[in-house]
Amino acid sequence: MLKSVPTRKAFLTDASHRIRFVYLPKHTSWLNQVEIWFSVRTRRVLKRGDFRSKAELRNRLLEFIASFSRTMAKPCKWTYAGRPLNV
Repeated sequence: MLKSVPTRKAFLTDASHRIRFVYLPKHTSWLNQVEIWFSVRTRRVLKRGDFRSKAELRNRLLEFIASFSRTMAKPCKWTYAGRPLNV
């Protein structure tokens, strides 16, 4: 079914499909920022953590998020200055 470019294009542009594929260059991915956030949270809260219950884990995570937002969070400054994307 998806063996040629025309059949792939027809499949991917069909509006009746529930899944839509969007291709982005790696340097534009907001997922990089999400991965950085999870890395910080893992290193500062979860790594070597000792939690006696799910409620304690949840409270520690919420405390960290509040503290991070007050003290360390700042707007992201995008710095990519490469060629314009030709779509």
